[in-house]
Amino acid sequence: HVQLVESGGGSVQAGGSLTLSCTVSGHYRSYCMGWFRQASGKVREGVAAIDSAGGTMYAESAKGRFTISRDNTENILYLQMNSLKPDDTAMYYCAADPRGGGYWYAAGRYTYWGHGTQVTVS
Repeated sequence: HVQLVESGGGSVQAGGSLTLSCTVSGHYRSYCMGWFRQASGKVREGVAAIDSAGGTMYAESAKGRFTISRDNTENILYLQMNSLKPDDTAMYYCAADPRGGGYWYAAGRYTYWGHGTQVTVS
């Protein structure tokens, strides 16, 4: 059974930075991992993903500002977020896909989810 626990969220002024972490228990190295976010009243959207080989994918809104990475030794997934904007305000979730296939930004692809960490940019 895989459990995901996010941390690192908080309140920051526009232009600031935050680093989100997702600690993974259970099998991890072969999984594609993703970060999603959901703002109030909006659908959940993919922010970034990283496959088992370290290949990365980003939403257009995240390119050039966010960096996803993974530590396969410590079983931690990261999302470094720079130049934050008020539009980045959302609950951020990490997710794990043990099977592969499909679009990285499709929430339905991911089997395991954390409970989220709130990011507020003012």
